[in-house]
Amino acid sequence: MIDKTCAFTGHRTLEYDFDVKLLDNVILSLAKRGTESFLCGMARGFDLTAGEIVLKYKREYNLKLTACIPYEGHGDRMAASDRERYYNILENCDEKIVFSDHFTFPCLHARDRYMVENCDVLVCYLRKEKGGTFYTVNYAKACGKKIIEV
Repeated sequence: MIDKTCAFTGHRTLEYDFDVKLLDNVILSLAKRGTESFLCGMARGFDLTAGEIVLKYKREYNLKLTACIPYEGHGDRMAASDRERYYNILENCDEKIVFSDHFTFPCLHARDRYMVENCDVLVCYLRKEKGGTFYTVNYAKACGKKIIEV
């Protein structure tokens, strides 16, 4: 069975054990096996890194990247280097979905639930048993989604 849609979730801070080459290999492998669509939560750290890798293979494998933005202006609050990455990814996305016109905690969960409910496989970087990534991975498990941990 082909996993047509992949979503990403991971921590904003990438620890010493984060392996960008492994993430690259996972995304490339999914693209080669027929995954066509990728959902990116657009948070700094893991999400932005995953989005950039998808863009790297976008043309070669005809990939679609959707930015799942929790609230309007989400990227404006990031540090300059992350903000630049955020808007570069946003410029190259095929679709943008915004879940709220302003920040609220529920808009973060709405984004996470949407990504899980609309993916076949979730690629995650989970190192803490709390927070949004932990919530999202557990929701994906409860929904019976395939999960790839990096």
